[in-house]
Amino acid sequence: MGSEQRNALVAVVLSGLILFGWQYYFAPPQTPVTAPIEPTVTTTEQTAPVAASDKTTDGPIEPVAAETFTVSGAGVAVTFDNTLSVTNFENPQAAFTFKNTVDSEKPMRVEFDFGRGFETIHFAKASESKTFVNSANEVTAQVLINETGTVNFKVNSPKAFKYRFVYKSENKKLENGQERVFAFYTDELNREIVGEEDSGDRAIKWAGVDFNYHLFATYFEKASPLLYRLGADKTFSMYSNVAGNELSYGVVFAKKEYNDLTALGHNLNQSVDFGFFGFFAVWILKGLQFFYKFIPNYGVSIILLTLLIRLITFPLQYKSFVSMKKLQLVQPELTKIREKFKDDPQRMQKESMELFRKSGANPLGGCLPLLLQMPVFFAFYKVLYSAVELVDAPFMLWLQDLSNKDPYYVLPVLMTGAMFLQQKLTPNTITDPMQKKMMLFMPLVFGVIMKDLPSGLSLYIFVSTIFGILQQMMVFNSKATKSPVVV
Repeated sequence: MGSEQRNALVAVVLSGLILFGWQYYFAPPQTPVTAPIEPTVTTTEQTAPVAASDKTTDGPIEPVAAETFTVSGAGVAVTFDNTLSVTNFENPQAAFTFKNTVDSEKPMRVEFDFGRGFETIHFAKASESKTFVNSANEVTAQVLINETGTVNFKVNSPKAFKYRFVYKSENKKLENGQERVFAFYTDELNREIVGEEDSGDRAIKWAGVDFNYHLFATYFEKASPLLYRLGADKTFSMYSNVAGNELSYGVVFAKKEYNDLTALGHNLNQSVDFGFFGFFAVWILKGLQFFYKFIPNYGVSIILLTLLIRLITFPLQYKSFVSMKKLQLVQPELTKIREKFKDDPQRMQKESMELFRKSGANPLGGCLPLLLQMPVFFAFYKVLYSAVELVDAPFMLWLQDLSNKDPYYVLPVLMTGAMFLQQKLTPNTITDPMQKKMMLFMPLVFGVIMKDLPSGLSLYIFVSTIFGILQQMMVFNSKATKSPVVV
């Protein structure tokens, strides 16, 4: 086997091993304009007085009673206290509760700096139900609910102020790989594990807590440079360095369905991490949704879309199969050349290339089509790993959640067996014992990797491998691979 072919083969193997490392982004959509809905405001509770932080005059600080308000409308309800700190958010679209997502009694608090440093200030409900005031600092806050279910806060004061948002949460990682992170979007998606330390200065468009296919975030109507800090105390804070007289921001809690987040705007759909090949991933997701309309089973949708992709990419596969077969047919002649010129590597290389030219075999012919298909393969992986549509989506029998691992590891075992079978049926010219062992070991490596990943992903690889075997057998029995090879 020539050095070019060995190098190409190793490149394919290494590319497969880095399958689970691709993560990046794609272009954001335009932000839609939504009309405000008159909210319903309910005072839910008053508790014992707490020390006030509204320090505007000298003398003793008067205690301020902790008060909680609930604003509802457009099917959602957000609860915040009299410091504008959000404590709960109810959204019937969400599959899990707000508390399950954020794991904190006060996941987001707002602080203001009127020249005394950042502090919480207390608001009281004005006569207008959607207006809250802090008379000490002449601050007015209005709460509006958009028809999309996002909650908008508009804060104004004749006194210039800076602002700071502080998110707090706890570490958690599920068996399916979903991990709670602090996420924020600038011109790219940033995901930081809770408890890590970092800081910087970026124009942040939105930020919040991302966990288990759900997002709780604050977005800004206008992105402006903000300082941010990730702390070992499991907090993420972002704050302004320039004082102004107004602050407009929105709060959202939603399940990360790509189409719904796109409709909300503000680049919130970028929280669905489709990776480097995001363009392909979006179309794969649309394909799954298309088949689901006709057969409401995402397992069946995965199978149908896999077959469609295999048919579309068959021209590339056909060239790959034909090239592999021709290389197998010239193997005896290639062995003779290696024996004849084993002491002259340059002559061996020259004669081998001449043999490939005369026979029409291409050492890279079996590898290049596979490399060209990798964007689709990686994109499919990211969709099946990241799409909330698969959460609690049953397929059949024991597979009742395609977003979670196969509880009995049936699919990973079937997938590994199918990959071994494909290797046995695939002609190869590998003579190096180490390379043979490495190739035989690869299906087992993939099987071990896949055992704890979403069962929907194992289903895709299993179906794709089986259909690939059928295509391969069809090509190997065609005239194109049975015609004599001229050497």
